[in-house]
Amino acid sequence: MNAHARRTGWMAALVFLVALCLRPAITSVGPVLAYLGADTGLGEGTLGILTALPLLAFAAVSPLVHRMAARFGDDRAVLVALGVLVVATVVRSYAGDAGLWIGTFAIGAAIAVGNVLTPVLVRRDYPERVSLATGFYTAFLTLAAATGSALSVPLAHLVDWRFSLVVWAGLALLVALAWLPRMAGPAVHSPALEPVPVPHHPSIWRWGTAWLATVYMGLQSTTFYVLATWLPTIETSWGVPAATAGLHVSFFLLLGVLGGLLIPRLLRDGRDQAPGMLAATAPLAVGTAGMLLWPDALLLWLVLLGLAQGASLVAALTMLSLRARSHGEAAKLSGMAQSIGYLLAAAGPFAAGFLAEQTGSWTPTLVLLAVLTTTQTIVGVVLGRGGRR
Repeated sequence: MNAHARRTGWMAALVFLVALCLRPAITSVGPVLAYLGADTGLGEGTLGILTALPLLAFAAVSPLVHRMAARFGDDRAVLVALGVLVVATVVRSYAGDAGLWIGTFAIGAAIAVGNVLTPVLVRRDYPERVSLATGFYTAFLTLAAATGSALSVPLAHLVDWRFSLVVWAGLALLVALAWLPRMAGPAVHSPALEPVPVPHHPSIWRWGTAWLATVYMGLQSTTFYVLATWLPTIETSWGVPAATAGLHVSFFLLLGVLGGLLIPRLLRDGRDQAPGMLAATAPLAVGTAGMLLWPDALLLWLVLLGLAQGASLVAALTMLSLRARSHGEAAKLSGMAQSIGYLLAAAGPFAAGFLAEQTGSWTPTLVLLAVLTTTQTIVGVVLGRGGRR
């Protein structure tokens, strides 16, 4: 891409504001699930399906984003996504039972566009400082996720659960208005999203390393969304006050900022990232096993889980870049990993809620998480040793 096609200065920095909109509409739900369920009459299993809807939307929409971007341009596609996010967030809270489901899916579809395009915009607009810009991007993403979780219960107490979820439409609207100056000039579409063929590797779907990266992202996303969704409910079942449980989730999410900033030192471009992948992922297995075996040390496990969820997200995104052999393949690998990975992750919140509803205990869910995080650790180490083959 020619240099003139890039955004510079404060206009380029607007991409970090978009990152603020990509998680609160989802992470604000978990802390108020009990209120939502009591008001709507939905049980844990059905609530699990509801919380899985955004992930199903991620899986369905992610492979289609490059077509949307090719038609409208990257910046216009992001603006459309922000507009959909505003409307869908309002619909979810105030359009009745049908609106709850339709709005939730539409929220996921809008966020999926941002998930795919904002990292591409970061790489496009900060070509000489990709690592630093990516660090800022993930920090904004994680801070917003934590804020959504922390404010959810207090806002629900102030008004109700519907208000605590709808306030994030206001943030998306403000960011959409701030984004408007980027519409000036011709539509810009990053060639990183074009399906550039790779010699000797006509189909990424037949590439073993691509499947390893996809499985790793899927397991990372599953663990994150199960914990972000159900951790407050698990804690309240242990006698922790709802407001405290919501703050714990925020603590868990904020620690991800630190974990994400620390792990790149161990994932530098080179032949073997296995030590970094182990450091990023093993604490997840330790933390989930710790919650199962010694719940009294909850804060210790939250620290490990918080650091590791941020580190493993950065690890997943880093592997998508390091294992790709071209910009075009990086985009296709990202689309594959986000589509199939989030499809796998969508089963997590539902399975967690279903197990709890059927057994009357959260122990089976914690056992499931321990198995998944152990598997993720093994897959991460194998992926880290994969080089660029």
